Amino acid sequence: MKQSLQLKLGQQLTMTPQLQQAIRLLQLSTLDLQQEIQEALDSNPMLEVEENLDSEPSDKNAEANDTSETAEARESANATSETPQPTNDSDGEPQADGEWNDAIPQDLPVDTSWDDVYESSGPTLPASNYEGDDSDFESRNTSTESLYDHLMWQLNLTPLSERDEIIAMAIIDAVEPSGLLSVTIEDIYEGLANNFEELELDEVQAVQHRLQQFDPSGVCSENLMECLLVQLAQYDADTPYLEAAKLIVKQYLPLLGSRDYRQLMRKTRLKEPELAQAVALIKSLNPHPGDMIDTRETEYVVPDVFVEKREGRWSVELNPDIAPRLRINSGYASLVKRADSSSENTFLKNNLQEARWFLKSLQSRNETLLKVATCIVEKQRGFLEYGAEAMKPLVLHDIAELVEMHESTISRVTTQKYMHTPQGIFELKYFFSSHVSTDSGGECSSTAIRAIIKKLIAAENPKKPLSDSKITDMLGEQGIKVARRTIAKYRESLHIPPSNERKSLV
Repeated sequence: MKQSLQLKLGQQLTMTPQLQQAIRLLQLSTLDLQQEIQEALDSNPMLEVEENLDSEPSDKNAEANDTSETAEARESANATSETPQPTNDSDGEPQADGEWNDAIPQDLPVDTSWDDVYESSGPTLPASNYEGDDSDFESRNTSTESLYDHLMWQLNLTPLSERDEIIAMAIIDAVEPSGLLSVTIEDIYEGLANNFEELELDEVQAVQHRLQQFDPSGVCSENLMECLLVQLAQYDADTPYLEAAKLIVKQYLPLLGSRDYRQLMRKTRLKEPELAQAVALIKSLNPHPGDMIDTRETEYVVPDVFVEKREGRWSVELNPDIAPRLRINSGYASLVKRADSSSENTFLKNNLQEARWFLKSLQSRNETLLKVATCIVEKQRGFLEYGAEAMKPLVLHDIAELVEMHESTISRVTTQKYMHTPQGIFELKYFFSSHVSTDSGGECSSTAIRAIIKKLIAAENPKKPLSDSKITDMLGEQGIKVARRTIAKYRESLHIPPSNERKSLV
């Protein structure tokens, strides 16, 4: 086969670096966006944060000039968002005492300190490395503690012999995060018997009983029954129905788990009100005492969009606190020379262009987010007014047509973005749901059906809870055609147990 050169013309779509950056910023969450902005500020000298100065000029002319200069700077800096921002009302600057103002010299030398002019009226405090920023107060003053650390801390405060302390450490090592033992006490005894001479099982059990009195109560137990009995033993002897509760836990715990109250009343010879009181006492116990020691760090959701009703109309505004307002440093930008091709000037030109692209991408992200949020609010006014039962069916394609964008773009915008509404804070994805046909020819949102199911179950008779078939019939009476298996799927998504597990005594 002979080799040859051929020239072909064709067209294809290519994503420019600017478009790739805009798409990447569009799908970032609030925390990721803040990190991305901080990295851009650290790497690009052309970018700087636009700070709002709270100081007020001394005379009116200076105030007017400062206001006009600030407005021109914001207009020329290509700020990150052109959307209306929430404004804070101010009552004005506090007025200082006249005598105090007269006591302050008008001019101070640049090398003069405050202590050189005024004598200190109190003892000098030691220097502190605190910078005055309390934004990271929680991370500096809180620490996560595991259940193991919590038990070891109590063990160090408990007077035990060296032998018993080693046994206690072996038992604590076998405690699961739930608070129960992962192995039996016999297995722990066999593991310790090789290291101790004349070690008895009763000695290990005695140490276990001592550890079970630690906080949280019931920890280091082998099973659920032992855990509940340890907690019941801490009640006063005159507690009503205490003996009945102990009897049920010791002998009839499986019947209580299956909610077979008829068998429980027959075997315990308790009447229904008495059994209800004993069961209520058992329900007040903690089957997983280790869950009280929460090692998870608190995570806060920062809304990207605020929605509120003003003068009968719903307004949508971006959260101005999710990202700092950026601008191009005019001092560095003025150093760029058009005809200069030196390495320093090339560096400044490249950073200036990257800064402009970054600001444009941020502005595009804010405009797209505001546009999509506004369309969602227009479609889901019923939800904002009346709650989840008034949610309308909505898919990504509906919003994509309104804003004239691709569905993939809408998906990026609505992922990990949150909206603050009078009904609560929700992810933008929450407002999208499939639909179910009704007898009248309309459509009902799956989110609305879930809300109706939750409302029906909340109002049911605890003695005779509603089955999935009964809920299907009740929805059919409202004109909503839903299969029983669909009801079961929606109920499970709401973390609601089936009817046999919801049955209880009043």
